[in-house]
Amino acid sequence: IQEVRSGRPLHLCQRPHAHGCSSVYTLVAQQTHKAAAMAQVMVQSSAALAPTRVSLQKPASRTVAVAPRVCNGKAARQMMVWSPVGNKFFETFSYLPPLSENEIAKQVDYIVNNGFIPSLEFAEAEQAYAGTEITRLSQPGYYDNRYWTMWKLPMFGCTDPSQVLTEIRNCTRAFPDSYIRLVAFDSVRQVQITGFLVHRPPGTSDYLAPDKRSLA
Repeated sequence: IQEVRSGRPLHLCQRPHAHGCSSVYTLVAQQTHKAAAMAQVMVQSSAALAPTRVSLQKPASRTVAVAPRVCNGKAARQMMVWSPVGNKFFETFSYLPPLSENEIAKQVDYIVNNGFIPSLEFAEAEQAYAGTEITRLSQPGYYDNRYWTMWKLPMFGCTDPSQVLTEIRNCTRAFPDSYIRLVAFDSVRQVQITGFLVHRPPGTSDYLAPDKRSLA
């Protein structure tokens, strides 16, 4: 049996001719050797195909952050609601009261001193706000009233703020019932960098004082 398991040839009879059993014992030895070899191959195959054992151990515990409870019920009386009625805004500085002439002059100084290009635009009250419908389908993205009429040409190379203030007064005198805004362009970045109102039509009802823009 030891010889069969080890895979060595089995010799059941050292002198087969003396016993007259050469063919019988040789056949038995061959069959036994083949069976032992096949058994060894099956054991190796079973070991290779054995499934990987899945660990059933409990995973390590982890800390789960709990979101803090949010409650603003007591602070509701401190909140304000922006009024959408007669409370429209125009770009930069819309959150402030109308700028005075002195405040406008300071903004003009900043624009000119930084090398930006000032330009004036104006529009009548009913044409001052961009519409919500596209009226010219041949020009994608075009909305009526988005662009205002330009007052003269942009003041390229302007280095004197008083020239800008003079043009503001001239435009206001020519169109007193229109909105007038001052815009400035950056020639390096090729974009508009500011735009704010310098004149409102008298008696406009679309503007509220800062202390009346929000309601409790």
